[in-house]
Amino acid sequence: MSDPLIRGSDYLNAVRQIAIDPSTIWSGEDIIERIQVCTWIGEHIDTINQQLREYLEACHQCFPESERREVVIFAAPIAPDYGIDALCNILVDPVAIVIDVGRTAPQDWLSIVVHEYAHAYLSSPGHDARLLDVLTHLCLGLGLEPPNARGMDERAMDQMLRNWPHCDATPEPLAFWRGNG
Repeated sequence: MSDPLIRGSDYLNAVRQIAIDPSTIWSGEDIIERIQVCTWIGEHIDTINQQLREYLEACHQCFPESERREVVIFAAPIAPDYGIDALCNILVDPVAIVIDVGRTAPQDWLSIVVHEYAHAYLSSPGHDARLLDVLTHLCLGLGLEPPNARGMDERAMDQMLRNWPHCDATPEPLAFWRGNG
């Protein structure tokens, strides 16, 4: 398709199919905003996804080839009601990661990929000691600050790991997807 609006709309529909729940991917109530977002996606998503694939490959390089899982990664706006900046669907093959790159600054995209990659690597949604170990390994391998959970109980570690590596949220995530970010 050469029409960016149709390409963007088809793209979001395809990402909905690999999400844990299709409603996690933003659909927008306002038709003008939906047209603007879908058109922008149709024009720019290949470049964004290429950057995410490079970060995914950097994560793969932290592990021996025999330990790597098949993972696909896509950028898409996530519905605001969910309050998350990314998701990892470990129930599909290959494992699918969806990153809402509008929710953080581009310099933090690697951090989000690292977090979701750790879930994909473990095939687990939990934020426990196993995730701590994988995140530590990835952070050290990629030059990010590793998590420090010394002295934390399981609940405190879970809370810390939910947002590790730390990323600052953008004030208006859809601004990016409209081309204003």
